[in-house]
Amino acid sequence: MAQRPVTPPSTRDRILDVAGRRFADRGFAGASVREIAAEAGLRNQASLYHHFKNKRALYEAALARGIEPILAITAESRADDLLGADLVDRLVEYLAAHPHIPRLIQRVGLEDRRYLPSAVPKVIRPLYVEGMKALARIAPTWDAAHLPHLAIGMYHLIFGYFASAPLIEVALESDPVAPAAVRRQQAFLRTAFSRLVEESPGERLAPVPRRRPRA
Repeated sequence: MAQRPVTPPSTRDRILDVAGRRFADRGFAGASVREIAAEAGLRNQASLYHHFKNKRALYEAALARGIEPILAITAESRADDLLGADLVDRLVEYLAAHPHIPRLIQRVGLEDRRYLPSAVPKVIRPLYVEGMKALARIAPTWDAAHLPHLAIGMYHLIFGYFASAPLIEVALESDPVAPAAVRRQQAFLRTAFSRLVEESPGERLAPVPRRRPRA
């Protein structure tokens, strides 16, 4: 059977591919629109503005494009995936193919938030909401007050590995995003998450104290 020809990416997709990596590496202020246009194969910077109104619109589009598949993977997590193993595997596979995405998310939450204050609630908040829905299903024995902390911890286990890949490479003297290393990370995460989910934390974690209203 003849294989279907691969459709080349559109100009807009090429721009977003380059912009996502540039913004992840240099941040909003450090990334050059001129360099993004040149690397995407455009004749000049003005050609880029046929697709995006300005640098802010380009940044938000690149961020949204990177996060949308994560939202879809999380929302599509199966009801029979009781320990979240399939969800974890799919997230790791996506991030291994797009290792700049965790760094891009990290930047928007830290240094770039002052330039794009609207991007955090508009793009990052849905990621948190979908993650909490999945955790509520996967970890029903956890106190609802502890779920946000569990979500943050799991986020760092999954995304932090790729965001810190350059440091990990120096420490381990090996490529953390090589296929074998990614498979080991998937196996570790399946084990770690199954232990977190299977064991009821009620006896080990004290309830979150309620603040008393001020008189």
